[in-house]
Amino acid sequence: MTIIRGATTIKNDCKEEISVAVKELLDEVFSANGLRKEEVKGFLFSLTTDIHSYHPAKAARECGYDFAPLFAAIEPEIQGGLPLCIRLMLFTETDKAVRHVYQKGAKVLRKDISEILNIALDGPAGSGKSTIAKIIAKDYNILYLDTGAMYRACGLKALRQGISPKDGKAVEAMLPSLNLKVEYRDGKQRTILDGEDVSSTIRENAVSMAASDISAHACVREKMVEMQREIARGMSCVLDGRDIGSVVLPDAKYKFFITADSRVRAQRRFEELSARGEKVDFEKLHAEIVARDKQDSEREFAPLICAKDAVVVDTSSLSVEEVVAKIKRRIQAEI
Repeated sequence: MTIIRGATTIKNDCKEEISVAVKELLDEVFSANGLRKEEVKGFLFSLTTDIHSYHPAKAARECGYDFAPLFAAIEPEIQGGLPLCIRLMLFTETDKAVRHVYQKGAKVLRKDISEILNIALDGPAGSGKSTIAKIIAKDYNILYLDTGAMYRACGLKALRQGISPKDGKAVEAMLPSLNLKVEYRDGKQRTILDGEDVSSTIRENAVSMAASDISAHACVREKMVEMQREIARGMSCVLDGRDIGSVVLPDAKYKFFITADSRVRAQRRFEELSARGEKVDFEKLHAEIVARDKQDSEREFAPLICAKDAVVVDTSSLSVEEVVAKIKRRIQAEI
C-alpha cells in the first residue's frame, strides 16, 4: 500500500470554494501520479475546525471521485496552525514513485515532499561524494541520478549503430536521434534507450569502454548536461560530480562541496584496495591523488569547481554517517 499526501486551503468557509478546492486537489493528484481508478483503495480527508459549511468527502463524491471508500475526520485545534486547510491521504496500490501535491497556502506545510528538490554534490576524487549522494537520495526517497549511466547508454547507442565512439563527427551526427530516458522505479534508476530498459546491458565491459571514449567529446557532454537539466526540472534528484553546482545545475537550491585532506583520501583508497587483496604503495597512491586533483581543477573541459554558493563540507575527520547528518541538517534548515 502506497500513500499519496496532499493538502489545500480555502479563503472562505463556503460550499463553492470547498467544492472547487477539493476537485482541483484530486485532479492534480491523479494527473501528477498517472493514477487509474482501480489503483485507488480509499480517500481520507481531514479538515481544520474552522471549516463547517460543506464536507470535503461529499464534495469529492459529487465531483466524480466516488469509486473508492471516502473517509473524513476533523483535526484537533492547534494554536498557530494553518487555517481553513483540507488535507488528503490517498491509499493506492502502485509501485511507482509518487508525487505529493500541496496547493495554495498549504505549500508551506511540506516543501520537502511537495517541491522539486535538487541537491548538487561536487568534490575531488576520493572525498566520498558518490557514497554520500546515494545515501541522501535513499533517505529522501528521490532519484540518485547516475550520470555515468547516461554516458554508457550513449556509448551503447553508438555501438549498436556501428559507430566508433572515438569518431567525433559520427557521434555528433548520432546525437539528435538519441532517445534516452531516466526513470525512477522501486528506489532505483532505470535507463531506457530507444524504449528498452538497458540498465543491465550498459554495465557490460564493451559498453564501459565505449562510454569512456564517447564522453571525451564536447558535443556529448553538452547533450548530457542538457538532458540532466531536463530531468532535474521534472523530478527531485541528487547529482554528484565536478561541476554540478557551478555548471550543470547552477540554480540548484542545495549545493555542497565535499572535500577531504589528500592524505585522508589516499588512506581511504589504500584501505579499499588492500581489502581487495591488491598491494599498493601509499606514497605513490597519494601522489596520484594530488596529481588527479591538479588535473581535474585545471582541465579545460568540465573542471572541478566549487560553486560560490556551495557549502563546503570537509570529511577528513567525519564518518559517512556524520557527513550525511550534517548535510541533511542544512537542507532541513532551509526547507
